[in-house]
Amino acid sequence: MAEITASMVKELRERTDAPMMDCKKALTEAEGDMTRAEEILRVRFGNKASKAASRVAAEGTVGISISADGKTGAMIEVNSETDFCAKNEDFLKFVNELAAVVASSAAADIEAVAALPMNGATVEETRAQLVGKIGENITPRRFVRPVVQGKLASYIHGSKIGVLVDLVGGDEALAKDIAMHIAAAKPKSLDASGIDASLIETERRVAIEKAKEAGKPEAMLEKIADGTVQKFLKEVTLLSQVFVKDDKMTIEQLLKSKGASVASFTMFTVGEGIEKAVVDYAAEVAAAAKL
Repeated sequence: MAEITASMVKELRERTDAPMMDCKKALTEAEGDMTRAEEILRVRFGNKASKAASRVAAEGTVGISISADGKTGAMIEVNSETDFCAKNEDFLKFVNELAAVVASSAAADIEAVAALPMNGATVEETRAQLVGKIGENITPRRFVRPVVQGKLASYIHGSKIGVLVDLVGGDEALAKDIAMHIAAAKPKSLDASGIDASLIETERRVAIEKAKEAGKPEAMLEKIADGTVQKFLKEVTLLSQVFVKDDKMTIEQLLKSKGASVASFTMFTVGEGIEKAVVDYAAEVAAAAKL
């Protein structure tokens, strides 16, 4: 049997907000598999036990650059150590200039971005100079430079959420509405074809386990699971989502009414997937007192 450590229990507790003893029991049942333990807690406590994505702790900002004709553009996330740095004028200038550099480049990945020319030097040299000036580590993390079918539109919410949309047809008002909707509703893909099969399987498995615990007949389990999956897909796919400004229509219906379509979209949430270490100063002082 896998050893269940206190740090594992703490991590699962932070992911799910479930009680500590329930976290330990779930990890024991899952033989130490964190993902499986999270699923077990979702069965017991519902969707509130899936909060990993909301516990992002890295700082930084998103920069977007789009050409005047909307045919080329890029969005980039640059991380910093603190929110104080993320609001620094020099930092923000660097991010916005870097977005423009990336938009006009042919860089294939973030590693290639470091060698691009910027302000008479390279991106890496410019970054290093800024690190020396501000005194914090600054890291370009990821970018997107889409192949555009229509025209690009963007929206940045509070510098922490960036959206880039390729809209075919429609007008600027529609493009802005779609971009703002994406920032608010956070779809995972355009339609069901873009959803990872493992996510669908997880929803199905959790639905079946919850139905079993509720005492539902075996013959109904697959039907219940199908309904749960369809509800999940409506919630996480852009075209099926209810428009945030009009709950009487979906995004697909809105686009159709305007003779438009979305070719693609990307949303960056600053720090998504990055876990920042939390320093327990009280514990450090207590430990030092024992030395």
